[in-house]
Amino acid sequence: MASGWASFPAYKQPVRVGEHTEKTWHNVGSVLNLAVDTTSLSVWGSNIWRLRNCSLNLRSKHTEIFMKQIFLFVLVILLLSSCKVSHKTLNPSSQISCEKEKYVYENKLHKLQEDLNSYISGKDARIGIGAIINGKDTISVNGTSKFPMMSVFKFPLALTVSDYCMNNGILLSDSISIKADAIKENTWSPMREKYGVREFKLPISELLDYILQQSDNNACDILIDFIGGTAVADKLMKSLGYNDILISHTEDEMHRDLSLCYLNCATPIEIARLFDRFYRQGLRHENEFNEYIAESMIDCQTGLDRLPAPLLSNNAIIGHKTGTGDINAQGRIIAVNDAGYVFLPNTSGYSIAVFVADSGYDMTETSRIIAEISEIVFKSFK
Repeated sequence: MASGWASFPAYKQPVRVGEHTEKTWHNVGSVLNLAVDTTSLSVWGSNIWRLRNCSLNLRSKHTEIFMKQIFLFVLVILLLSSCKVSHKTLNPSSQISCEKEKYVYENKLHKLQEDLNSYISGKDARIGIGAIINGKDTISVNGTSKFPMMSVFKFPLALTVSDYCMNNGILLSDSISIKADAIKENTWSPMREKYGVREFKLPISELLDYILQQSDNNACDILIDFIGGTAVADKLMKSLGYNDILISHTEDEMHRDLSLCYLNCATPIEIARLFDRFYRQGLRHENEFNEYIAESMIDCQTGLDRLPAPLLSNNAIIGHKTGTGDINAQGRIIAVNDAGYVFLPNTSGYSIAVFVADSGYDMTETSRIIAEISEIVFKSFK
């Protein structure tokens, strides 16, 4: 081939040096079209390289400068095209649909708040409600006020047992020796009914089941003694960021002095936050103890007439912990509580804590208050 000719490797088109023929523009135009229309960066890179080769192979300095200008022009086009391709245009109808769904959802939250305020109005009890919907929206009715936890505190205690055992190489299957004087007779204790007042050993897993599924008071105090006292549980809650969960007294101490029940206290919102972190945010998956605790609370046998009442026939699942107080000096129930996490059939869920303190109703009526609040919340999001 004569020295006055240069070849384009990509398109095999001859070009006379110094002449900008129609064929030259055809080849450049083809590359530009590819640059604008394609969505593949690998193709763009290939086309740039071809233009570079073209400019280097041309022997005319004038034409080489011209082709370099074309190269820079194509590079600009590529950058602009990249921005255009990467930008996803939102379908107007989809945007309207999203805005409508958001509006409907916010209306549900507003109505739920109003319904709960209306429901507790005039009730002969001090009622606190805290709920966290799908981990982002909070419902609160007296949710930041302190309420006696009663046996709800056995959930934070169980987490403390988990933390203590994991830090000390203790297994779920390891046993604790129980002395006869640790079995109190004048308190709620299914464990005592099964094993009697004597010395025996039980695995930690069984003691956890007793406090979480049956709310056993003797098992609770045995575990408090095992971890080193209530201050250890209180310290763990503070270290996790739950400053409104206060644990200072054992079951036996509260049983002997009912006024101490009001010192083992928490806000409904804080307990709801803890359940949300445990079940939704994945604290339950951190170790085998937490996994066991999660399953044990799903199998909870107490308070089926409270939070679970409207859920069980609707394919919802709840992991929860109840709390029940004695009658105080004013003839009122110190507290009837239930708190947990609800897994809805549609894969969404919410944590909820309902505390009813100083109730002027009997146990059945007070439990019904919790069940009806649970139903109001459940119907809003099922």
